[in-house]
Amino acid sequence: MKKFRKVLDGLTTSSPGGTIGSPSCGSAAGTPTAAPTPKEIDVQETLVSENFQLCKTVRHGFPYQPTALAFDPVQKILAIGSRSGGVRILGRPGVDCYCQHESGAAVLQLQFLINEGALVTACADDTLHLWNLRQRRPAVLHSLKFNRERITFCHLPFQSKWLYVGTERGNTHIVNIESFILSGYVIMWNKAIELSTKTHPGPVVHLSDSPKDEGKLLIGFESGTIVQWDLRAKKADFRIYYDEAIHSVSWHHEGKQFMCSHSDGSLTLWNLRNTTRPFQVTFPHGKIQKDGRKESCKPILKVEYKTSRSSEPFVIFSGGLSYDKAGRRPTLTIMHGKAITVLEMDYPIVEFMVLCETPYNNEVQEPYAVVVLLEKDLIVVDLTQSNFPVFENPYPMDIHESPVTCTAYFADCPPDIIPILYSIGAKHKKTGYSQKEWPISGGTWTLGSHTYPEIIITGHADGSIKFWDASAITLQMLYKLKTSKVFEKPKPGEGRAAELVEEDPFAVQMVSWCPQSRIFCVVGISAHIILYRFSKYDANTQIVSLEVRLQCESEDVISPSENENNPCFSEQGSHSPQPHHQHPASPGNRTPEGIKDSIPCLKVKDRVVRVPPGYQSELVIQLLWVDGEPPQQITSLDINSAYGLLAFGNCNGVAVVDYLQKTILLCMSTLDLYGAADPYQRLTRSPRRNRQSTSGLTELTDNQQSIDMERSKSPTSVKGPGRKLSLPTDLKTDLDHVNGHCTSPTSQPCSAGKPRVPMGPEGPRLTRRGPGRPPFRKAQSAACMEISLPVSHTEVGHASRRAMLQQLHGVTMYSHDEHHTTASYCWSERESRENSFSRSRSSSVSSIDRDTKEAVTTLQFGESYGRKSDALPTPCLWVGTSLGVVLLIPMSIPTDQEERMEEPVTIGPSGAVLMLKGSVLRFAFLDLVGALIQSPYEVWRDLNAPEDPDRPRRRKLVHFSPSSSQDACGDGHLAVVCSERQAKVFLMPSQSCLFVHNITESSFVLRADVVSVCNSVCLACFCANGHVMTLSLPSLRPLMDVNYLPLTDMRIARTFCFTNGGQALYLSSPTEIQRITYSQEMCDNLQEMLGELFTPIETPEAQNRGFLKGFFGGNAHTFDREELFGEAAAGKASRSLAQHIPGQGGVEGMKVAASGAVGELARARIALDERGQRLGELEERTALMMTSAETFSKHAHELMLKCKDKKWYQF
Repeated sequence: MKKFRKVLDGLTTSSPGGTIGSPSCGSAAGTPTAAPTPKEIDVQETLVSENFQLCKTVRHGFPYQPTALAFDPVQKILAIGSRSGGVRILGRPGVDCYCQHESGAAVLQLQFLINEGALVTACADDTLHLWNLRQRRPAVLHSLKFNRERITFCHLPFQSKWLYVGTERGNTHIVNIESFILSGYVIMWNKAIELSTKTHPGPVVHLSDSPKDEGKLLIGFESGTIVQWDLRAKKADFRIYYDEAIHSVSWHHEGKQFMCSHSDGSLTLWNLRNTTRPFQVTFPHGKIQKDGRKESCKPILKVEYKTSRSSEPFVIFSGGLSYDKAGRRPTLTIMHGKAITVLEMDYPIVEFMVLCETPYNNEVQEPYAVVVLLEKDLIVVDLTQSNFPVFENPYPMDIHESPVTCTAYFADCPPDIIPILYSIGAKHKKTGYSQKEWPISGGTWTLGSHTYPEIIITGHADGSIKFWDASAITLQMLYKLKTSKVFEKPKPGEGRAAELVEEDPFAVQMVSWCPQSRIFCVVGISAHIILYRFSKYDANTQIVSLEVRLQCESEDVISPSENENNPCFSEQGSHSPQPHHQHPASPGNRTPEGIKDSIPCLKVKDRVVRVPPGYQSELVIQLLWVDGEPPQQITSLDINSAYGLLAFGNCNGVAVVDYLQKTILLCMSTLDLYGAADPYQRLTRSPRRNRQSTSGLTELTDNQQSIDMERSKSPTSVKGPGRKLSLPTDLKTDLDHVNGHCTSPTSQPCSAGKPRVPMGPEGPRLTRRGPGRPPFRKAQSAACMEISLPVSHTEVGHASRRAMLQQLHGVTMYSHDEHHTTASYCWSERESRENSFSRSRSSSVSSIDRDTKEAVTTLQFGESYGRKSDALPTPCLWVGTSLGVVLLIPMSIPTDQEERMEEPVTIGPSGAVLMLKGSVLRFAFLDLVGALIQSPYEVWRDLNAPEDPDRPRRRKLVHFSPSSSQDACGDGHLAVVCSERQAKVFLMPSQSCLFVHNITESSFVLRADVVSVCNSVCLACFCANGHVMTLSLPSLRPLMDVNYLPLTDMRIARTFCFTNGGQALYLSSPTEIQRITYSQEMCDNLQEMLGELFTPIETPEAQNRGFLKGFFGGNAHTFDREELFGEAAAGKASRSLAQHIPGQGGVEGMKVAASGAVGELARARIALDERGQRLGELEERTALMMTSAETFSKHAHELMLKCKDKKWYQF
């Protein structure tokens, strides 16, 4: 524990000329202030570096790009392999484990060691891996790398320790599972086929042992050749040469016949009595045409032939449809007797597997379900019912139902919110599922002691919002909200309006949620904001719509006199807190030239609508088109339920809305917020049209001289009622501001000079949009952006920082969604070199000249001191911009409930100016003992509930005053401000900078938040170079810095978010959420929270075979593989053929040893209990035998004594 003591004198200096001192002093510009009373701050910091450790906790969602499937019928756990080398192992809900191959090679095949707690994976780099599943975090025990052959198929017989491995050359090798060493026994392809055969049979596509005799191995080659190999005699029993290529083979359980699926869409049934020709050939989906020929069909990729005692056998296969049916969806066909059922799937089938009651292949299989792995979904079909319903999937496999565009994470929520959301969401669940329990029910999981309510919110490209219960490292959907229902559906074919309809006009960009008041705000891609209130009752409601003109005027204005009658911002919106209601565009909203003006992108429903219980829309705010230019997307948002205010900003300015009175309180450009306190003293000059900007983005530095010399572009003075508006008119085209939030609406297409956009085969990729181009890009799916950034070893990965931030904050770009994908980015070498991640390598005097367009990057309501002279805290709005400037806007809000609904809220945007390096990302407030001050909020009340005359509904506000934890009132508070480059702690109201820490020089911070960890608070940051850092508060000491995740695509940057309790999450793939923790306490408790994959279960006994079956069924049970494949009989395999690699237990093994030991101890305990029970029974039996022996001895002795003296004739 370290004690920090800082003596403050509060002295700040400022020159009369309006320049500011060093940014670290943080004083307001241009206003000399008196020195406050010296103050001593005592903060006991409890956090130390030992409190932090970074590790992954759990991964949710559907495995991205799945490739393989396996099921353990005894343990009842499922494994899914993926193209990126990942393996997901699923059991009962809560049992969900993710493993990753270090090589990253695609998983080709999975094989469980049934009921052994182990899994074999075959990867595309021709390596076999053995995973130990008897620990909560599985680890690789052995690996075997094939050097000269490529693995194509693997087969592991039940209760065998010898794995058959087929290769591309057609050879079959045998691996000992225990030692993971290759046997010297090899079945060479030229021995398997006849010597007279002139062609190579192709790769091995199937291996299986005969159910009738384990000593017979069936080998299927791709070309259509099938060989049954006698392992003892080392020769072929029979060979089948078929014309069509083979895709899969499946045995009948009696071992007398097997079925093959072929590339021509046919199924062949072969009887071992006569292998010269197939016993039966069927084309399940091939009809006979008029000319007598069969329809050509697609290949049947897999078939399974399963028997049942109570009914006809099941033949289940994928594919085989006729080619002439274009547009048909992928199908799974179930043939049961004469009935054929075709199940259409939403996505292509990757693999399927029939689940059977018995693990023995020589018993009646009794199939009860079929697991179907699709490209983007997992489905389990119930085979026990005639209509084949699907089971309801308990896992969150539909996160990607619509591509995820944003995320939010809330730990330690109010405990009542999850049950309420669940009860509302349960009413809208789908029906028609199978009534039986989910069949994948293996493993054990218990609710840990370290659990608290957690909610994850995901926003999607179709405008939907999903609330997920994330408590106890599980994930379950609670409630789904569709924001598109607020708007009218765009009607096709309405002239130019049809051109403006994008595929995802409702895509969610960001969300803001207050769990206490249950007020929810959504920002959409069409520059719209929707405010929702929660109600347990349905209602008829009229959605109120406010329209805001937050846009700079066009470049045609070149002199102040021409612009005087054309104000940049709506006067009504700027000055008077009156409702500004406008209805969506009509033809009259356009100029004679057809340019759109003063109309929103979407049309809100203007009729009374019936809304169900849950979140109900109350207010829609839309930004308007201006002179043919679409509104710029919203870059920042904050809402405060206690104040009843909502603030938002974009690259043009900031607006504040009173959502209680439905009025616009403030609508102002960023430049106007400064007033006389502009730190850059931007001066006017004549505008120049089509000014070309050629250099990269530049950095604001601490160099005082360079700041003094900064000039702005020509702000045009606009005389409005009582206020002077200074607005930039000549702005850059695609480098309009530092943080890349928007593209300037005032520029024109580049017509001269060198092109500054990446050039591809189709010409410029990023072009300025004229009046006829769409108002916004396709939804930038955070899930589907796979943008590989060029990497350099010297700096952060040196991709174009501008391009990255454009994508991160939603700027004009092409979508990388797989649904509407375009060509990938192709940055020129010069572009990558000049526009690196670092914002600048110079302090050019022209930096502000180019970057006058200042975006509002973050907003925060809170109780603070708007001016240095304030004695008491008042409601304030903190505004952070892309130039590293912090503005304070004090507000006056009526406190009485009646007055609050009638009297206007007054706002005076003349607050303080603080400075940081880089774009401002986050604000937070601490009291003078270092505790976090929560924002005030309104306690939730249901506005639709029936009125109670005895208890009128009144607003109940909860305030956290900065002085609540101190004796003296008005002592001030600490303000934590974090930007892309540095963090500062200011003392309010003196605005003195107490602590400053430069977080990074070579990179920049993408996400930052002040979070609570271990009953204290810290600043958590995620940088573009992949580092996750934590800093103590208020001293900003580095506590943790881990190079965790190299940023290779924008999906991670857009979805990474921190929360309390030392947790964070991001979208690790387009379909999966990865949760991580940076808390040592949670890392220590993680083993307890994770599920156990392996549970000791007794292997079911094989059915007794009848005497005749055993007599005539061959010597299946006398087959000794060890005798054939062991080193003594088969010798050693060639060392150059395969290389054994010991498993990397290492640190990971050490971490999971404890959990593995728990499983082993549980198993040992059960075994000891059984042994003790048997020993007890044995002891009892021995005692009984001894007692009976003693009794017998006694009786015998008595009899002997009785008869000792008798003669023989006396008996």
